[in-house]
Amino acid sequence: MEIIESAAPGIYLGWGAFVIQLGNLIVIAVMIALFVLALVLPFPKARRRR
Repeated sequence: MEIIESAAPGIYLGWGAFVIQLGNLIVIAVMIALFVLALVLPFPKARRRR
């Protein structure tokens, strides 16, 4: 992985033909982590009323 410098502000990471801005990569990683947590964590159990 290499860091690409350009005239545009921000840090861009490149790996072969794949280039992404660091901020976007962080947002995507957080979204994937939240999605996985939503799949793994159980739903709250409803209390049964009589």
